[in-house]
Amino acid sequence: MVTPETLAELVEGERPMDAEPIQDADFECPDCGENVIQVGYMPSVTEFVTAYKCQECDWADDDRDE
Repeated sequence: MVTPETLAELVEGERPMDAEPIQDADFECPDCGENVIQVGYMPSVTEFVTAYKCQECDWADDDRDE
């Protein structure tokens, strides 16, 4: 079973300081049309990020302004 910390690590590339419970993102994956889940986490003391990950393919994104 995937934990919030492991899901955040999959998207971020490193383990976060803290992570909230995993939730349904209420939208479909833009690549395959399947369900997307989300997790909120803190990669650092001053930043909070919401990450999105498709449950069926490799698509992932976050809400950072790029």
